[in-house]
Amino acid sequence: MSARGKAYTMNYKTIEMSPNKKIALVAHDNKKRDLIEWSKFNRDLLAHHEVYATGTTGAVLEKELKFPIRQLESGPLGGDQQIGSKIVDGEIDFLIFFWDPLEPQPHDPDVKALLRMAVVWNIPIACDRASADFIISSPLMDSTYQRIVPDYADYRRRAIPGVASSVPSGKK
Repeated sequence: MSARGKAYTMNYKTIEMSPNKKIALVAHDNKKRDLIEWSKFNRDLLAHHEVYATGTTGAVLEKELKFPIRQLESGPLGGDQQIGSKIVDGEIDFLIFFWDPLEPQPHDPDVKALLRMAVVWNIPIACDRASADFIISSPLMDSTYQRIVPDYADYRRRAIPGVASSVPSGKK
């Protein structure tokens, strides 16, 4: 339902993921060792994909895996937001984020925003080793995949009471 009580129908579109996926790897400090071990175990599977990582994680992964990692800022310095932006722009196909649920993070709002963007844009998310194992071993990893996402065009054009209606140009 919309704010005015009228039923709102969501339309959908598909976005094609190529066989060479764009993967973001992120880990909180207490989970970096787990992510590095997981990545080393899955090195050959990761090597033919485009891998992004935040801060220290990216530097360590590049050294350990011996292939280029697209390194972004550290999470607390904006790296989580950079990955979220890349998800919105279609530059990240899925997210592996080993987060620490027992340790409060100073940038928890950024973490929540990143996970929210992954759900809004319907990309696979693994927040622990078992989920990451299932995703990386899926037959969909090395094939083309039609990802279904909401078509937010109607949302962008919605009428807002008291505000002149205009649709920003250049939006997906």
